[in-house]
Amino acid sequence: MGRDREIERVAGILGDARSGRSRTVVIRGEAGIGKTALLGRITADAGDMQIIRGTGVESESELAFGGLHLMLHPYRDRFDALPERQAAALRSAFGLAAGPAGDRFLIGAATLTLLSELVADRPLACLVDDAQWLDSASLDALLFTARRLGADPIAMVFTVRDGVRPFPDRGLDVLRLTGLDRAAARALVTAHAPGLTVPVRERLLDEAAGNPLALIELANALPSRPAHQAGPLPVGGRVQETFRRRLAELPDATRRLLLVVAADGTADLGIVLRAGEALGLGPADLGPAEEAGLVVLDGEEVRFRHPLIRAVTYQDAAHHRRIAVHDALAGVLGGDEHADRRAWHRAAAATGPDESVAAELERVADRAERRGGTAAVAAAYERAARLSTEPEGKARRLVHAARACYDAGRPDQATRLAAEAEQLTGQDGVVAEATFIRAQVAYERVSPAADAALALQGAALIAGSDPEQAVAMLTEAVWSARDAGAHDLVRRSVELLREVKLPAGSAKAPVAAALIAYGRLADGPAEAVPAMRALFESARSGGVEDVVERVIGGFMGLLVADDRAATELLEHMAGEARAQGALGWLPYILEPLAIGRLLLGDLRGADAAAAEGLSLAADIGMDMQVTALKCIAVRLDADAERARALAPGVLKHTDLHPTNAALASWGLGLLDLADGHADAALERFEAVCSGPARHDLLIRAVPDHAEAAVRAGRPDLARAHLPAFEAWAEATSCGALMSRCRALLAGGDEADEHYRAALDLHGDHAYDAARTRLLYGEWLRRRRRRTEARTELTAARDVFTRLGAASWAGRARSELEVLGNRPAAAAGDGDPLNRLTPQELQVVRLAAAGLSNREIGAQLYLSPRTVGHHLYKAYPKIGVTRRMELARLVSDT
Repeated sequence: MGRDREIERVAGILGDARSGRSRTVVIRGEAGIGKTALLGRITADAGDMQIIRGTGVESESELAFGGLHLMLHPYRDRFDALPERQAAALRSAFGLAAGPAGDRFLIGAATLTLLSELVADRPLACLVDDAQWLDSASLDALLFTARRLGADPIAMVFTVRDGVRPFPDRGLDVLRLTGLDRAAARALVTAHAPGLTVPVRERLLDEAAGNPLALIELANALPSRPAHQAGPLPVGGRVQETFRRRLAELPDATRRLLLVVAADGTADLGIVLRAGEALGLGPADLGPAEEAGLVVLDGEEVRFRHPLIRAVTYQDAAHHRRIAVHDALAGVLGGDEHADRRAWHRAAAATGPDESVAAELERVADRAERRGGTAAVAAAYERAARLSTEPEGKARRLVHAARACYDAGRPDQATRLAAEAEQLTGQDGVVAEATFIRAQVAYERVSPAADAALALQGAALIAGSDPEQAVAMLTEAVWSARDAGAHDLVRRSVELLREVKLPAGSAKAPVAAALIAYGRLADGPAEAVPAMRALFESARSGGVEDVVERVIGGFMGLLVADDRAATELLEHMAGEARAQGALGWLPYILEPLAIGRLLLGDLRGADAAAAEGLSLAADIGMDMQVTALKCIAVRLDADAERARALAPGVLKHTDLHPTNAALASWGLGLLDLADGHADAALERFEAVCSGPARHDLLIRAVPDHAEAAVRAGRPDLARAHLPAFEAWAEATSCGALMSRCRALLAGGDEADEHYRAALDLHGDHAYDAARTRLLYGEWLRRRRRRTEARTELTAARDVFTRLGAASWAGRARSELEVLGNRPAAAAGDGDPLNRLTPQELQVVRLAAAGLSNREIGAQLYLSPRTVGHHLYKAYPKIGVTRRMELARLVSDT
């Protein structure tokens, strides 16, 4: 009643799903507002659509993948159709097979693929009630799926009760249910209690505030309720008070057996009755509750008619009765299949520290960790800590809980637990790990500099006792300090690294040497580059296994200008991460990969990598990576309008993340330079080349600074930064850009020689070579060497056009027009791949390599139908009609 607007909206969601466009909605509201009723209407309106139902249960909220298991286990016969790693992850998560679940987001990818498989039969509605009580692992998987669905006939609906537990609905469509209007509320009351007098009915309407459950329950309760009990209770409180009175009217044995139902949470009638028998209760004791309409018996299940009844039953029970019930439930839950529930009931029944229960909960954590349920790991370790009998054991378990919280994406809880552990122990290893966890949280919550300072503090505690872990922490310290442009923290971290004595043959040795070398890069590139290159080569050859260290190795390859090989390494790492389902690592790998492609002039490829990383990072809540990848998008000049629109949002982070922000400023300066605004470009480049990241990757902005300075009539400024760049260029054998700088500052025949030398040295850096040809062509035109100028400018224009560097192609065309060339389509103007979106380009490239839609979906974490949708949109854009034509098209361009 009174929900016509809401019914119309959800009908539209179902209609879109039937037509092949996925939709997700989160229905929010207070208890009793009608969320479940609306979900029932959706079920009725779904018609012949498949229905998958799920319900969050508060008592099950710490059991890893419990909610997802109940939803998907009927379809376990379809697991074989999934990519191998996804299928294995689901089986492990559901306890159907041994083995690690892998990356926590891999279950989300598997859920996405499975639902896409199911809609091959007919459209699907996935409906989850009381989603706020889903275990975190299940919720993560379902929300990941919801955010990655595209061209699939799937509707996903979550209902969430407000004010109970945070629910991450960021980026999802939200439908908020409010109270019924007066007319609808009056109709509902009349339907349920037609005999009420007008004054009583009107008072009821005032008290219920349009809440349907309150209207119904208060209408039923009013005849026995004294008039003076109107009171100031909120609606939810009034409803709970009504349930409380109705429960109080039941026999004591019935209330005790209902407490068993509330504490169990499985709805398994057999378990409830066995536990009740241990307490001297029998099946007949459920009768009064069923007659009162408080519980519903359905076959082998018993459940409360509304979650608030369960809440009141459990919350109002005396403490000793709860303990007795949990003890009884632990006693009847035998066998390995009930080990986790049994442990949690034992923990709930504990009246004080109990080392045996704490140890049992550690085993629960171990099992959850193998299944990939990091939130469940955290909950089990924290409860085990609370039951520990010794401070040292409590601290150790708290640190484990803190690490699991961090891995589960719960940074505030991770920080709280880590800080508590530090106060309990003097063990350096435990304190160091707790400090390291706080450091990693600080990267996102405070700043990279705060991360570096804490990681350095933690490493100092164990530099002598655990040198390899100390190097791992110092790796974090140096790289976070690099992001922050905090040279003092880099220096202090490097000083400690020099003191760490690694065991002979340690795999950390090249990492430590490279980081020490990085620390002196500004002072002497010639001395620093060999060790940095050694780490890169070790990462290429397989000598470095840790993912973070391999990513840094790839970055080192870019810092020493080995761009092609570094990009190939990062491409390989991205492929490995996709194949292994290590989705959480992909945004970190895609960041340097996008930069590598950009430096090579593969602007479309860089855009595709940045867009893929940005999409994933946003979907899984990696805010820092979102900012970093947006900075790369600004640096790309493939879409000037988009770059300028993104810039304000990322430049506001300049103080905290100067290295990333400088990358964006570099990109804006290039746009100004390409558009002929040399003064504006010079101002931006001056800030970049004088900033804290000037000796890092941003050293490569010096040639652009020199060009802007010369064009702005300030060659003196151009010369200011050249000595540092020349030292880096000599150390990295990157002479082409240095020759270009010399040409810009030289005169006569000497400039000609430097331009030619630069063109001879550019090698496979097509973009840089085109920039040099453009400058050389402009120089030749000014000297009236028109034929030579036209040759260089035409070549530059064609390369820029092929690469998608629209601003630079426009500048080259303008120069050609000065020479008398009429605007005309040049080679590459019609490059069909330029017409694709970054994601369409990713899909086309993988399809051209021979991958099926299913294989592409597994790599890009998209459903196969969404992959097919992208190809359907791409084919007419690039002028192909068959898949086999893609390989030729991609290789030709």
